[in-house]
Amino acid sequence: MSQLNISRRRLLKGTLLTAATIPAGGIAMVNVFQRDRTANVVAPSLKKGDTIGFFSPSTPATSFAFKRFERAKHFMAKKGFKLQAGSLTGMSDNYRSGSIQARVEELNTLIRDPKVRCIMATMGGMVSNSMLPYIDYQALKKDPKIIIGYSDVTALLFGIYAQTGIITYYGPALVSSFGEMGYFLEQTYQYFYNMVEKPKLPHTIKNPEFWTEDYIDWQKQSEEKSKTANQLLTINPGKVTGRLIAGNLNTIQGIFASPYMPDIKQGDILLIEDSFKDAATVERSFSHLKITGIFDRIGGLILGKHEKFDDQGTGKKPYQILMEVMGKTNTPILAEYDCCHTHPMITLPIGSMATLDADKQSITIESFF
Repeated sequence: MSQLNISRRRLLKGTLLTAATIPAGGIAMVNVFQRDRTANVVAPSLKKGDTIGFFSPSTPATSFAFKRFERAKHFMAKKGFKLQAGSLTGMSDNYRSGSIQARVEELNTLIRDPKVRCIMATMGGMVSNSMLPYIDYQALKKDPKIIIGYSDVTALLFGIYAQTGIITYYGPALVSSFGEMGYFLEQTYQYFYNMVEKPKLPHTIKNPEFWTEDYIDWQKQSEEKSKTANQLLTINPGKVTGRLIAGNLNTIQGIFASPYMPDIKQGDILLIEDSFKDAATVERSFSHLKITGIFDRIGGLILGKHEKFDDQGTGKKPYQILMEVMGKTNTPILAEYDCCHTHPMITLPIGSMATLDADKQSITIESFF
């Protein structure tokens, strides 16, 4: 618990913004503050017997992928964890699991429950950012927990880190990740274990031997997916150490220039990834980072594998579009990394200090501070 012994004054220093409320009888919005960017908070590591609470911030995966959902719950229970279902489990409101108010209440209930030591998204989607103004950040500061997910959940991971300084984790989601089978399931769990259960830092992450982007109907899958030999790409050589910020590229655009987007500072290492996008969309997204100056500030760049990329007849890969957008640069760049929508999925702590060695094609998590 010594990791949590951080000055309360440092965490609370800053300017409070005006509180607001959701219209039509919604819940009250908590105060949003500008935290001291130098103070990281690390939740206690997860232990066997701990309770993992799961929630559905966007897509209602537990309502339509119930076979995969049951498989995921069984797997995590066998690993020794208790599971606590969020209030929207099994619920659906068309494109989302519930209203903004209902989704925030589901998350805040898990945040305020002292038994819950890890909060894991069931899946991503499109609308997690609508929850950001109404999260109980004060409760999280009083009782930091491991918060993990990927894709659209980037909005929540970034927002919580930006508002509280709590290290969040870009990593597996319950249904989409731990509902897998065989080699890819076990590999994803091992990366999770190495980072949130038994982190021994510094830790150089071993690249997976195989990967897959096979698409199989979640209700019909009955065996593990095919294996493809893994091959990372060094786009620009070099080695750099800096703060690691990892998230979904498309989701970042939904929180950019808000209090929930972490400031990208000089020398930071940025990981970006996306899924099921076409060449035009990817060029636009990369260009957004270029014209806002982010590519000029970062010390290193990691590009994740792009699940089911549509090159629109160009024959180009995402990294080739990236280099066209960036232009001449000496920034170390590693592409085709496995913290993304493909399987297996590596778990990365947002806000940690990391070393990117593009020559050796490795990432080392140096410390949480």
